[in-house]
This record gives sequence, C-alpha cells and structure tokens, in this order.
Amino acid sequence: MLSRHAFRRDFLLIVCASVSWGTIGIANQALYASSTTNALSLTFLRLALATPLLFLTCWLRLGRQLFAIKRRDLAVMMGMGSMMAISQACYVAAIPSAGVSISTLIAICAVPVFIALFSALITRERLTPLTLFALIGATGGTILLVAARSHANEGNVAFTGVLLAFLSACAYAGFILCGRLLTSSYHPLQVNFVAFGTGAMLLLFCTSFTGLALTYSFQGWLILLYIGWIPGALGYALFQAGLRSLSATIASIVTMCEPLTATLLSWLLFHEELGPFGLLGACCLLGAMLVILLAPQQDSRKGR
Repeated sequence: MLSRHAFRRDFLLIVCASVSWGTIGIANQALYASSTTNALSLTFLRLALATPLLFLTCWLRLGRQLFAIKRRDLAVMMGMGSMMAISQACYVAAIPSAGVSISTLIAICAVPVFIALFSALITRERLTPLTLFALIGATGGTILLVAARSHANEGNVAFTGVLLAFLSACAYAGFILCGRLLTSSYHPLQVNFVAFGTGAMLLLFCTSFTGLALTYSFQGWLILLYIGWIPGALGYALFQAGLRSLSATIASIVTMCEPLTATLLSWLLFHEELGPFGLLGACCLLGAMLVILLAPQQDSRKGR
C-alpha cells in the first residue's frame, strides 16, 4: 500500500496544478479583450516565459546537476515538450471546424481514458473498481460542465476537427505517461525545463506560419507573466511532483479539476449560469475527487 500521507500530499499537488490551469481561460479572455493576438502566440509565450524561470530555479536548486541527464531520458523530456506543443496546436486547430465544446470534450475527457487503457494493456497497471468509478464520474461531470457552458449551436462538426482534437488528447496523454516514467529519477523542475524549452522552440516554428503577436499593453504583459509563471512553470512543477505516488491514470482524472475551476470562475466573475446540468457536473467531479482521495490506493509500480 502507498503511504497515505504521501498519496494525499501528491493528490493535493495535482489539484493545485489543475486549479491553476483552470485560470488560464479567464486570463486569455482578458488578453483577447485588450490585444490583437492569437491562440498559438499565447501558447508559445506561455512556454517561452516559463522556460527562463524554470532554468533559474532549477539551477539554484540543483546547480550543475541540472545537466546530469542521460541521453535516453533527455530524449524523453524533449518528446514531452514536443507532445505538449502538438497537443496545444492541435486543440487550437480543432476549434474552427469542430467548435469549442466538442474540441474541449474530446481533448479533456479522452486523456484519462487513453491513459487507463494504455496502463492496463501495456504496463499491466491494475484499474480498481473505485478508480473506474471515479473515471466515469469525472468524465461524466466534465461532459455536463462543458454542455452547460455551451450556449449556442456550433454548427456542423467536421471530421478534421474531431481528428485534431483526438490527436491533442493523444499527445497530452503521452506527455503524462512520459512524465510518470521520469518522476523517480529527476527533479520536477529539471524535467519541465527541458520540456518547456523544447515545446517553446517547436511552437516558435509553428508561429512562423501564422504570425507571432508580441504587441501587448503593460497589463497584458503582466497577465502573460502570470500565465507563464503560475499555471506554466509552477503548475507543471507541482503536477510532475505529484506523479511521485499517483498513477498516471489517477493523475489524469484529478486534472479534470481544471474545467471545474474554469466553470466556477466564469460563474463568479462573469455570472455565467451553471444550470442544473452544470451543478450536476460539478457534483460528479467533486464526488470523483473524493472517491480518489478516500479510497485505499495500491502502488501501481508493483507487478511491472
């Protein structure tokens, strides 16, 4: 059995990371209202502004040990960065042809399902009945939340958009699974520094085709720094640290606190109506988190 203290600590770390990610939508909304920008530029700046902070904190924490990375593990970290960039780019590209709601549902809800299937079939990780119950509850809750926030018919859904959202989910699932492989060997800051740097360079290449927006007000740059440093550098460091005692499947379920946070913030700040479906979805998500927190957890590394 896992140490209950360690499990609860890492559970709370991932909850904090997910809550910080849930604020990104509100911050981006403020940037769109005050600047002429695009989603790919905002994603690039998020990674680019986080990378120097990750390097500085990692250097202060590890010193020259920062560069003590095996070649195979360095390739995995760079792969994580590439998958992060691909996930973000595919999600942004899916929205015009599939709509926000469908793209969000596929990109968020498919991730824990992919990870659960991969873990069960490849790594032989045991999926307990309570974990399966939490997975179903969290997925159902997210669907209800997204449906409650969709106020208009988004028109016909193109297959291309669905495929891009599916690729986004696959890439993010790969990011989580790769991070789980490295969590016992490297400091979270070390992993994320390499991943963020790689992702930023790949996104910079992508923005050469779409145009990179760099004109923002002083307030806009403060918001960008917040996105890069808090949900970016800090959020992913907390997430990587939380993978120490949580399986990839459970961690991916807990990250569904992100849409719950975004919905609650929209309700509090912009007075968006939740409605009965939204309230039911929030209750399902909170219930799933409670099941994970209170249920006894087995060490997923046994039997590998």
